Amino acid sequence: MSSIILASGNPGKLREFKQMFKDLPYLVEPQSDYGVPDVPETGTTFIENAIIKARHAAEITGKPCIADDSGIEVDALSGEPGIYSARFAGIGASNEANLNKLLDVTKEIPSEQLSCRYVCVLVLMRHAKDPTPLISQATWEGTLLREPVGENGFGYDPIFWLEEYGCSSAQLAPELKDQISHRGKALRDLVKQLQNLPHLIK
Repeated sequence: MSSIILASGNPGKLREFKQMFKDLPYLVEPQSDYGVPDVPETGTTFIENAIIKARHAAEITGKPCIADDSGIEVDALSGEPGIYSARFAGIGASNEANLNKLLDVTKEIPSEQLSCRYVCVLVLMRHAKDPTPLISQATWEGTLLREPVGENGFGYDPIFWLEEYGCSSAQLAPELKDQISHRGKALRDLVKQLQNLPHLIK
């Protein structure tokens, strides 16, 4: 079975990737198993940052690597926090600190103007110099809440309201979230690409 390295140390993401790849002949392993440190995300787009992370892990491990870059875009903030979602309140900020900052900067914005979306970009590089990496992108539409609701998920999930389900992302069962989220949709697309190109990774 071939290994694919996940260029992330996030246990929640690792669980989601392992679940989605369970029927494929690939073993998804975290970059921490290979001593890969985080790399500065110096890109200006989700795609650029995902490529930076995948290439970095591939250079160190010599194995195919998948990287995810994701975040939340708020229309009234011209797409912020966007690529800075994980460090909106500063480098090394906690999920709670980032969430609280977003609540603070949107508190004067009318509720009907708080449309937002989660964005996920996945990049799979066969090796560090791969000229044609697989790229998958998906979004998940929602509305910002005024205060956190729910205990599941991570990041901004407690304030990401889903009108069609009448709950926040943090109130969804993990299985349902995997089916409808931005990352779940992007992962299914990436898996489909791999199934259509079985020779891609040996």
